[in-house]
Amino acid sequence: MKPFLSEDFLLQTETARLLYHEHASKMPIIDYHCHLPPNEIAEDKQFKNLTQIWLYGDHYKWRAMRTNGIEEKYCTGTADDYAKFEKWAETVPYTMRNPLYHWTHLELRNPFGIKKLLNSSTAKEIYDECTAKLQTPEFRVKSILRKMNVRVICTTDDPTDSLEYHQQLKAASFEIQVLPTFRPDKGMAPENPEVFNAWVDKLATVSNVDIRDFNSYLTALRKRHDYFASMGCRLSDHGIETIYAEDYTEGEISQIFSKVRSGKGLSAADVLKFKSAMLVEFALMDHEKGWTQQFHYGALRNNNSRMLRQLGPDTGWDSIGDFEVGRPMARFFDRLDTQNKLTKTIIYNLNPRDNELIATMTGNFNDGSVAGKMQFGSGWWFLDQKDGMEKQLNTLSNMGLLSRFVGMLTDSRSFLSYPRHEYFRRILCNLIGRDVENGELPNETAWLGKMVENICYNNAREYFGFDIP
Repeated sequence: MKPFLSEDFLLQTETARLLYHEHASKMPIIDYHCHLPPNEIAEDKQFKNLTQIWLYGDHYKWRAMRTNGIEEKYCTGTADDYAKFEKWAETVPYTMRNPLYHWTHLELRNPFGIKKLLNSSTAKEIYDECTAKLQTPEFRVKSILRKMNVRVICTTDDPTDSLEYHQQLKAASFEIQVLPTFRPDKGMAPENPEVFNAWVDKLATVSNVDIRDFNSYLTALRKRHDYFASMGCRLSDHGIETIYAEDYTEGEISQIFSKVRSGKGLSAADVLKFKSAMLVEFALMDHEKGWTQQFHYGALRNNNSRMLRQLGPDTGWDSIGDFEVGRPMARFFDRLDTQNKLTKTIIYNLNPRDNELIATMTGNFNDGSVAGKMQFGSGWWFLDQKDGMEKQLNTLSNMGLLSRFVGMLTDSRSFLSYPRHEYFRRILCNLIGRDVENGELPNETAWLGKMVENICYNNAREYFGFDIP
């Protein structure tokens, strides 16, 4: 019987252990997609206790607690911080075989060095020890990032954001690059005219553009796109249900924009046309600057209307959706490709049924201009666990080039989520090591070690063009 979470955790063969310990584990981290608050990095925040750095904003944990019969006041409500942590500790033993059990104990080990299992009987001891460490300089935000060997962080930012904290970090010459990512979801969501118009008004203010019509709207967006580029932005990101690829004319989109700006509601067909047009416009901007565009699609969001009204979005009421994917995605990429305006692209699917679809779709539009130009992204959200990662890696291996994969990201709001990179790297090394031991791959550990290092770090550095060692 192997001990839980030993140094060879998830590494089932000698080759897997060699690949991980001698190659993967030493590689730095490029976190090219996350939701970390840049203000907390710029301010080098010191968290008051373990609950604040670990449980605030973590809808993964909230969902598990609710499923375990824990009242909402201990998740997002008014209970004090230790009471919330105590309820999480009570829940942890019930998360066995959920990735939360692994992540919880990996995060206690790194950075806190705690090897005890978290449960009701150890809750107070672990809470006190971690909270005490969080009060020391070694556990301020910047020190945690250094301890995790992070080199680049790409936050997720609305086009109207000032990026003032990115400016502060750049001025302070913080050695870890913290770069913005252009996330224009609100700019292509006219289905609620009141919300959309308020956002457009804000865009007009920050861009100093009088937005009178659709053309001036695009001018304002391009100004913000330029500003993000001046701050080192290399990526855009889109959180969408599916790829939108309706036929439209410029005249139609101008009329739709004028209609929504007058406060009138749009038909479903008009909404889809507008979303389709904006996806193309953003893709053209990205291509012009050589950015990478990311598409996170497939979430069916805010399913519980009562809790949406009570708590708002992003609080743990989303699920995997079931949308038509193949035809609109092919039409969208083909439209850009025929104009020679298809930039580097990463596609993340949330429904695992789409793995093979995405892996083959990316192959349709690789053109030899960039190694791995079209990427099948890492397991995302409900799929960033052992089974989901293995399926993504196996599908990519079967239908693409695993060796050109740009690897893992955290997609997290927590500064304690970096062990997800360790988790991914162990799974990657175990898959390759198993193939070697089975005689399915040659025992060329020098080449395989280089391949692992590339997937963990080097591929992303070169693909995104980050100026780092």
